[in-house]
Amino acid sequence: MEEEFSHSPSVPTPTVAPNADLSVLLIGLLKSVLYRDGDERQWAALLSLQARVRDYVAVLNLELVLDEAEGYAFLKSRPEPADDDPSPRLPRLVARRPLSFAVSLLLALLRKKLAEFDAGGGDTRLVLSRDDIVELVRVFLPDGPNEAKLIDQIETTINKVAELGFLQKLKPAGGAAAEQATYEVRRILKAFVDAQWLAEFDARLAAYQSQLGGVMHVREEAGHE
Repeated sequence: MEEEFSHSPSVPTPTVAPNADLSVLLIGLLKSVLYRDGDERQWAALLSLQARVRDYVAVLNLELVLDEAEGYAFLKSRPEPADDDPSPRLPRLVARRPLSFAVSLLLALLRKKLAEFDAGGGDTRLVLSRDDIVELVRVFLPDGPNEAKLIDQIETTINKVAELGFLQKLKPAGGAAAEQATYEVRRILKAFVDAQWLAEFDARLAAYQSQLGGVMHVREEAGHE
């Protein structure tokens, strides 16, 4: 069934979406990230209404992050006032969540992988298998007697990163349930893991690797005794 549009001069075609569309858009953004490829209608509405969205969320001490090139949008808390700024400190609507070392490690490794992927050109979607991700992480973790337990720990971290929205588990091709799980690295990761965060984490990772190297050296010496 095709839609019909009135061209009568007495009934002008609206140029902005109605308030109902604005409400749906705001509620969606308050709940999660909006992706262009996930809902093209809502994405178009956001591009049309972004000035109104920014004004509205500013009242809630939030700001809209919109990346048209990468195709995502989300809300984040506005920066805290400087110490010498007399502006009132407002409560945060979007809570900060501390990340475990394992989650931080995987985010950093995925961010680097995404940078390498972008530098190579070609496809815009970085898709990794479960084994690809396991291999990224395991070289940074201490060896243990129980290989299966180590893999389980890495898979738990993968699931956590997926819950945070930085990995999207893809459906098996052809519905084959036995096929190895694959994940798309969501490009929103670039907005959360910037160069400064990555550099700071690299410094912590170097210290961790140094400490881990010392532990492994002690283990090797003990094994030769």
